[in-house]
Amino acid sequence: MDACNSRFASLFTRLLAASAAVFLLTGCDVKILNRTPATFSENPSGVYTFTAEVQIKSGVVKKETIKPNIVIDGQIFPMSQSDLASNLWEYDYKLPLGRAEGAYYFIATYETSTNNRDNQRDAATELQKFTVANRFTLALDVNRAPVGTQVTVLGRGFNASDVIYVGETAAATQFRSPNTLTFTVPAVPGGRNYAVSVGSPGAGNQVGTIRVDEGAISVFPTTLALTPKARRQLVFTIPAEAPAGGLLLDITTDVPASVIMPEVTIPAGARSVNVVIEGGKPGSGTIFVKAPGFGEAQVPITVSVR
Repeated sequence: MDACNSRFASLFTRLLAASAAVFLLTGCDVKILNRTPATFSENPSGVYTFTAEVQIKSGVVKKETIKPNIVIDGQIFPMSQSDLASNLWEYDYKLPLGRAEGAYYFIATYETSTNNRDNQRDAATELQKFTVANRFTLALDVNRAPVGTQVTVLGRGFNASDVIYVGETAAATQFRSPNTLTFTVPAVPGGRNYAVSVGSPGAGNQVGTIRVDEGAISVFPTTLALTPKARRQLVFTIPAEAPAGGLLLDITTDVPASVIMPEVTIPAGARSVNVVIEGGKPGSGTIFVKAPGFGEAQVPITVSVR
């Protein structure tokens, strides 16, 4: 027997049928279209509107007899006609506390009139699913910044365990409120665009894109004048805390015989480090200081015999 012409035993039996009996009656007198988003943004009321569009496909349908219902997790709720359009029907569902997802379908009963005879009919949609997102990101407060700059992310549902990633690199992240996170642009190569996400790289909530410019390393003093075996302190400073594992500085010079100094690493969580430099053989030149994501700093040096 054709599905459009079959008569169902009762609405109650039909509504409580297993999901295998939930189907879309295409090409029939009435068609139901789901106009509900698959994901709702969480709201303080905990109430979410489900919307269905009822299309009349045949002139034999008695429009005034159409009664749409929604079945959510097996519970039946009558729907109300929307103020937006006569063919839209809505139901405001109060989501139980602690729930963030569910399943539902729409079903409508109606009558047709053919050969002076009224016939009971119904139409239904396939089983649908919905989720409620209690966390989403809105925007970065800037779209470009140098390494070491603090940047703000605005959104909702943040917590103290959240981590901002710039590309694949975890950034030092500070929880300010459920709506605000800040992070320090990590020491990644400058002059490039990076995807920013909250959570984990490739799997977190995407925030946007930031272009990272090179940061600046400062060195004090800015010039050095030494004698052989004389010692001075150099202070290397970056604008933000060094990442986990520390920040290794790449230090070279064009007068290696004149400069005696150790390998330099700014410790994790620190912004500066003091290093003792010793004069070697007489000569003059430059000390060059680099690090990933930072521009080169130069310190002129002269080692002379007084």
